[in-house]
Amino acid sequence: MGNLTVVGSINADLTSRVTRHPKPGETLLGAGGGITAGGKGANQAVAAAYLGADVKFVGAVGHDPYVEPALKHLRDSGVNLDDVAEVDDTTGLAIITVSDDGENTIVVIPGANAHVDGSFVEERRATIADADIVLLQGEIPADGFAAAVNAAQGRVITNLAPVIRVDEQALLAADPLLANEHEAGLILTQLGIPVTSEEPKALAQLLIDAGFSSVVLTLGASGALVATGEKLIDIPTPKVTAVDTTGAGDAFAGALCARLLEGDDLVQAATFAARVGATSTLANGAQASYPHPHDVLPEVNHA
Repeated sequence: MGNLTVVGSINADLTSRVTRHPKPGETLLGAGGGITAGGKGANQAVAAAYLGADVKFVGAVGHDPYVEPALKHLRDSGVNLDDVAEVDDTTGLAIITVSDDGENTIVVIPGANAHVDGSFVEERRATIADADIVLLQGEIPADGFAAAVNAAQGRVITNLAPVIRVDEQALLAADPLLANEHEAGLILTQLGIPVTSEEPKALAQLLIDAGFSSVVLTLGASGALVATGEKLIDIPTPKVTAVDTTGAGDAFAGALCARLLEGDDLVQAATFAARVGATSTLANGAQASYPHPHDVLPEVNHA
């Protein structure tokens, strides 16, 4: 089994629950207010590590009370944190609102994650070059993203969320590009390609035509779509009653990497990842909801 290096964000998540999301200018009473571990990079690293992957992390945290809750699951899952620096800033913070139907809105304050720039990443080039898979997101500066791609000697997997403007060649190095439908449209726009249809297969084919070696679109309750060359393959997902969808896409990403390291092909890995993503919606929070190897995952009902 190979190893994974995640270059990305570490956040503390401040979560509130509401019956429904407020309209602009509206105040609602909510519940919750607890601080839990988050950040797309950390989420994906923890998801992979809990499933048995050998994971290293390149990132930054601040000098504040949020550090301990932000690092809890990274430590518990065994992620190597030797390349996580403590900088003179606040730890990244995500403010999450979850409604009773399980849907969420998220505002991210970068804090220390903004320090993971080109020079920061370059100083940790050896860790990145040693990885069989390098996993990236959009919560670090664009020059840090490009530096990580430049340092990578193994496979690069990119989940450009949020969609920030990055070097085009660095972006096209993704194999696969991992995105949801909204992100796929934004990435195509960034590449100067008109979005003529919001249908997932059309989006996936446009991304392949743009130069990506492979694409995985995550479609929520509809599963996923794998695109490799001329093939477009639907990936089913178990039907579950979601409690909290926060971090479900990150669970998918981490599980995908874990299975690729085990030797799965992209379709096999995505099929497993869809089950992990569905599992993560059955409990509150992101990292705390991610399954371990002994957990029973829901099955896809083919009836």
